[in-house]
Amino acid sequence: MRLYSLSLLYKGDPKVHLLKAAYDVSTFSFFQRASVQEFMTFTSQLIVERSQPGSRASVKEQEYLCHVYVRTDGLAGVVIADTEYPQRVLDEFSRTVSRTEWPSGSPATITYTALDGYLSKYQNPRDADPMTRVQAELDETKIILHNTMESLLERGEKLDDLVSKSEVLGAQSKAFYKTARKQNSCCAIM
Repeated sequence: MRLYSLSLLYKGDPKVHLLKAAYDVSTFSFFQRASVQEFMTFTSQLIVERSQPGSRASVKEQEYLCHVYVRTDGLAGVVIADTEYPQRVLDEFSRTVSRTEWPSGSPATITYTALDGYLSKYQNPRDADPMTRVQAELDETKIILHNTMESLLERGEKLDDLVSKSEVLGAQSKAFYKTARKQNSCCAIM
């Protein structure tokens, strides 16, 4: 599970422009990093441009998922990841950065340092999101429970085998007792 990009954009009347972005392109080769980052920026702008205000969407391209959320006030967030993504980034950004900066802001003029922190924090959603953590713990508990049930069933089968063997042994001991009694009855001491 990997998070590659968190981008905040403003969807204005003439066009969409990037407000702030954080990228993790360390998994790509050194020579591809700049072009991958440029492609992520272009894709983010294109998806926001084609999305309606107040909507959420997810676009799948090969093994990557691009999630977009465009609010009614024009602020948009785009996450490029493998699977899961955080939703809290937009709300905190709108509280931190003044709304008057959105139409004219650029990555160089807007100081919002939390984006890089979110990118590293959400690399492992289990640590960052309580719901994901609880779901993972439930999955682990479910696996442990299945293993316990299987071992109980195996023990039950072993107990059944022991009971049947003891019944056979009891029947054999009765037969031995009868045979021994019969043998001893023919020879009486005088």
